[in-house]
Amino acid sequence: MSEDIFDSSDSVRSAGPLKHAQYVTFDEPLVLDSGARLEQVQVAYETYGQLNAAKDNAVLICHALSGDSHVTRHDEDDEPGWWDSAPVVGPALPIDTNKYFVICPNILGGCRGTTGPNCVNPATGRPYGPEFPEITIADMVELQRMLLDHLGIDKLLTVTGGSMGGMQVLQWARTYPDRVRSVIPIATTPHLSSQAMAFDVIGRNAIGHDPRYRSGAHYDEQAGATNGMFAMKVNVAGLAIARMIGHITYLSREAMEDKFDHDRNEPRDIDSAFEKDTSVASYLAYRGQQFVEIFDANSYVAITRAMDSFNLGEGDALAEALAPATCRWLIVSFTSDWLFPPDQSEEVVDALLARDKLVSYCNVASDCGHDAFLL
Repeated sequence: MSEDIFDSSDSVRSAGPLKHAQYVTFDEPLVLDSGARLEQVQVAYETYGQLNAAKDNAVLICHALSGDSHVTRHDEDDEPGWWDSAPVVGPALPIDTNKYFVICPNILGGCRGTTGPNCVNPATGRPYGPEFPEITIADMVELQRMLLDHLGIDKLLTVTGGSMGGMQVLQWARTYPDRVRSVIPIATTPHLSSQAMAFDVIGRNAIGHDPRYRSGAHYDEQAGATNGMFAMKVNVAGLAIARMIGHITYLSREAMEDKFDHDRNEPRDIDSAFEKDTSVASYLAYRGQQFVEIFDANSYVAITRAMDSFNLGEGDALAEALAPATCRWLIVSFTSDWLFPPDQSEEVVDALLARDKLVSYCNVASDCGHDAFLL
């Protein structure tokens, strides 16, 4: 199998704290949609470029399920960011850091520096673990709003993101219409299909039935916390399986055939307990094994539940949900994306046109599947 099979949207990442992350802790409570309260919340974020004197060149990037604050390299010696495969962010690139001040925070419920299940619960001094409260996409956006207030940014030039990041973009437009001049939701949806939700259910079951998960109490508390986060005591194989399942949904049939059909019986020799006797098997084993080294199973559960609960409605209900938006829109989908298919983006377009919003739509021809927004 050719080496580039393994160089895709999941860039090789370090498992430790992010080198360029900045941290801010809010002592004001964050009241969640569920009514629960987080009395103290930390946000990890990274910035690129310079905020101008008028503070009107800020771009907020919202990441997808497996992302974090490290959207791109800060310099040539830095490790890859999650959007470097395109690439999109950087000097003279579409989101030009010579012109724009880019902010990318790790989401609420994440595991790379922002308060989530692997973080210290200030009430107990122990990890939240399975006691981390239910969160929503709106909760994620609310914490991002708190971060912007902290940075002194009243209005964003644009908010953009793909997949779950696009859900956050939609939420920004309807919740804080006076704080965004434009939005660019990419490969996203106003509500998951039942099929997409089903894959999330399987993933969570794979995690929950792994005995090493220990019902969510799988942290190494004796080692203490770094930047407020506990490391996992053991890798949860169920999380690796969840990632394998998810990764299949990110690729189109054409992409799978292109990657694996020509050498399906020539697997890569990797150190793994998972099946690896075909090219696709060794690839999935590699992806799953890589993921458990940088991600937390409890975060996966919390975030996928937030995605499943996100629902702006259909038809007239969707138009009503987006009615508060006053910004300009650019909506992007990809022809071979069967996880968040183009017709779901077209739903948003139709809802916006029904309310006479300023919207442009581009359905990009691609055989890369849902991963196209990263590639």
